[in-house]
Amino acid sequence: MNEMEDRIVAMLKSIYDPEIPVDIYELGLIYEVRIDKENHVQIEMTLTSPNCPVAESLPKEVEDKVATVENVASCKVNIVFDPSWDKDMMSEEAKLELGFL
Repeated sequence: MNEMEDRIVAMLKSIYDPEIPVDIYELGLIYEVRIDKENHVQIEMTLTSPNCPVAESLPKEVEDKVATVENVASCKVNIVFDPSWDKDMMSEEAKLELGFL
């Protein structure tokens, strides 16, 4: 990863799912981060379920926080449900934190 990607991932790791005490990056909710030549960021992410109670607020929080990362021109989040999220997408750290290991 380049320096900007590192800063974006660090910001993503500061955002937590309010129902699960693990950040959205380690939960595996972030599928892709793309940065174009003008430093506009596109993030593909999912939610733990289509009926997630933060379906409206979480993507906006991600956009707002990533947009504050140094040199980021803008951030747009696209919510996708394919593939659908499951606990196997979590990092080893997240699984350990939640008692799955």
